[in-house]
Amino acid sequence: MTKTSPWLTLAGLLLVALNLRPALTSVAPVLSEIGAALGLASLGQSVLTTLPVLCLGLAAPLAPRLARRLGPERAVLAVLGVLAIALAARPFTGLAGLFVGTAVAGGAIGIMGVLLPGLVKRDFPERIGLMTGLYTMLLNLGAALAAGATEPLRLAFGNDWRVALAFWLVPAVLAGLLWVSQLAPKPRPGAPRRSASRLLREPLAWQVTAFMGLQSSLAYIVFGWLPTILADRGMSPVAAGLVLSVSILLQVASALIVPWLATRLADQRGVLVAVLCVTLAGLAGCLYAPLAWIWPVAVVLGLGQGGCFSMALTLLALRAPDADSAAELSGMAQGVGYVMAAMGPLAIGVIHEWQGSWAACGVLLGAIGAGAIIAALGAGRNRWISAG
Repeated sequence: MTKTSPWLTLAGLLLVALNLRPALTSVAPVLSEIGAALGLASLGQSVLTTLPVLCLGLAAPLAPRLARRLGPERAVLAVLGVLAIALAARPFTGLAGLFVGTAVAGGAIGIMGVLLPGLVKRDFPERIGLMTGLYTMLLNLGAALAAGATEPLRLAFGNDWRVALAFWLVPAVLAGLLWVSQLAPKPRPGAPRRSASRLLREPLAWQVTAFMGLQSSLAYIVFGWLPTILADRGMSPVAAGLVLSVSILLQVASALIVPWLATRLADQRGVLVAVLCVTLAGLAGCLYAPLAWIWPVAVVLGLGQGGCFSMALTLLALRAPDADSAAELSGMAQGVGYVMAAMGPLAIGVIHEWQGSWAACGVLLGAIGAGAIIAALGAGRNRWISAG
């Protein structure tokens, strides 16, 4: 039986993680051009930003089934192929193709997002904090690259937003080529399959799920709407996209440091509340602070959201006694959580359409943040979900 090098496994995981956000964050910088080209009003643009997040959650329950049928490594490779096809097709197949391709891309990302934490727990059980931080760091790097480079790519390709969106299939293809190395057989425990429905009766599982969903809602509001908000406040589209890119890029630092620190503490409640408060301060700055302050605000927002998301992923391992339980908790938290998260970008679009002002969205952002803090006080306790 061939054993894959742990360094090659790590490289494969990180390159796959790099592909878990460009399909989402590449849309916002060119959303106005898409709307103008395809006749999408504000509500339609809101649906476009919401759709992939909704599909992240709806597709997540498919991940365990694919893993059982194909094995987790082959499942990841197959879904990477689907992602690449969706990214290649969605800009060039009209309005319907744009929505279908975006939905399929979101579903593919949702499946991989469920599979990867279980692989981290299985292959690096003694380094969960570090490996989750590295995995989240590359995920945020991919998000930042797409947010910052899509508008310059559009300009470089003759103002063609379609080519700029399709460009992001390239890292998916590269990840698939490297991930082939993970198809060597690996020993798997022969534990009987357990029903994940048992988690529906566990308050701790729901608290982890609520934290995942609510902090993700804030993140996808930023991914989907921040460039538009800043452009409407007076920034150029390129500068607005760059603010989003810088904010996401700064998540890399907190994504690596915060889980490493949190896993050394008795429980994680203080860390969770702290990163949520930093995130809310950054969001308030984006809506209300003078544009002259936007770069320090972007730093605050990025550091807060990097800590929030990396901790959401870390909780999937910390609150589970074994790799199988971590996979089950990951499926529930990301399946239910991302469906919950999808409502955030949609609600922001509806509020803006109704009130005609981005400032009116601050109440919703505050309510989501308060709910996330309540969930964090439960999810951050040093407890495990049941193993059987």
